[in-house]
Amino acid sequence: MSSHPDDHLALSNILRGQYPPYCPDCRFEVMTADNVEGALRVLEGARIPVVLCERELGKDTWKTLLARVAQLEETPFLIVASRSADEFLWAEALNLGAYDVLARPFEASEVMRTLSLAWLRWNGTGRAAVA
Repeated sequence: MSSHPDDHLALSNILRGQYPPYCPDCRFEVMTADNVEGALRVLEGARIPVVLCERELGKDTWKTLLARVAQLEETPFLIVASRSADEFLWAEALNLGAYDVLARPFEASEVMRTLSLAWLRWNGTGRAAVA
């Protein structure tokens, strides 16, 4: 989830046709939302194991989304994305319950590794989606 359309495009380009070596059964689909309420509508309508969320979301932050997804029946893993993905953000995110932090701009191999490992840990089967 990001209010930056370039993030959605970058993720689509990275994930298009990719089959991660560590997770050959993973199939990712980018589903977009540009705010917390939009993301929750997507999450309530589909079984989604992994959510990639921008650090700042207008009036909200990734913490807002983390708190809201914790109330879902099947809680997806939340990965925080930020141009300033420093040690403080990483420590804060992990301590509050996020799965991981990814730096922007996205590095294809790091995105694939992180999303695949999250998907495997969530222990889902079938098609995975990223919101």
